Amino acid sequence: MAVKIRLKRMGAKKKPSYRIVVSDSRSQRDSRAIEELGYYDPTTNPATYKVQEEKALLWLEKGAIPTPTVKALLNRAGVMAKHEALKNGK
Repeated sequence: MAVKIRLKRMGAKKKPSYRIVVSDSRSQRDSRAIEELGYYDPTTNPATYKVQEEKALLWLEKGAIPTPTVKALLNRAGVMAKHEALKNGK
């Protein structure tokens, strides 16, 4: 089973907010997720986001692949740098 870390759209029409979730890559965008890792709200200025680092690192080590948008959010949160350090440190 291929697992991805991606965004799940929430919120009202024209007012999106997203949850960062782990889900099967074959499932639909807003379908049931395996686990929630955080949220992202692009409507605020500046955009707000929160990522649970421990869970994200755990899923990245298990082989979950982040989408480009989520990868950018994880870079901003510093999770990808920690993942690379753990990966190179082994």
